[in-house]
Amino acid sequence: MTEEIPPVFFSLGKQVKDEYGRPIGKIVSFKLNPHGIVDGIFLQHGDGEFKLYPAEQFKFDGSENVTLMSPVKARADRLCNEIPLIWRKDQALKELLEQEKIPKDLYEDLHNSFEGALNQLKAEAQGILEKIDKKLAECNNQIKELNSALVNLEIEKHIGKIDDTLYNTAMELLQQNIRWVNSERDDLESLKNKLSNILLGESFQEKTEEQKVEEPEKSEEVSGETSASSLPEPPEQPFVVYVKDTAEESQI
Repeated sequence: MTEEIPPVFFSLGKQVKDEYGRPIGKIVSFKLNPHGIVDGIFLQHGDGEFKLYPAEQFKFDGSENVTLMSPVKARADRLCNEIPLIWRKDQALKELLEQEKIPKDLYEDLHNSFEGALNQLKAEAQGILEKIDKKLAECNNQIKELNSALVNLEIEKHIGKIDDTLYNTAMELLQQNIRWVNSERDDLESLKNKLSNILLGESFQEKTEEQKVEEPEKSEEVSGETSASSLPEPPEQPFVVYVKDTAEESQI
């Protein structure tokens, strides 16, 4: 059986970009664990800095296209799948209990396990949302700085201090960076909304379940009041009026 060769072996010296097309650095080496599995990849950045990244952050599309995935985005995407999955499993467990297909003690054990896992994932999701907010603030600051650079370039071009060739080169670079940052910001905002809606949905479901438990108690109280108030009142005593015949009196 032929041993599979890790794709990073064919990508040494290749340029790595992020999800939006920005160049990150070049692959210069890798790190193997005791089992011979690549668990880290070394990149050399444009400024000469070497940095080790987890191998799971890399996406290889052939030997030419290598993408470094954002760890915040990757974890947020997984949470968007894991939280609804655990919740659905807990709901399925509850339905099995209602159908008397599993004993109560087994339900409690599994429910507590699912609930603990769900709470842990929700806490992690809150931390990821904070990181996304931080990244969004960085994007907004970058856009502000890029727009400032754009305005300064336009001013100097307008007063004749920069020729057309240099202006066009600089303008192309600035506009490309603005597109990259705008794409990242839009992507992060979409991911934030998705994860926030999932957390809000879980909270709404929990409140709904609590309301369902409280409603039978309230309905019993209301039905008791209704039964007392809906009793018919006893009929009033008839009021009889006697009419005297004046014709008989005149004959007498």
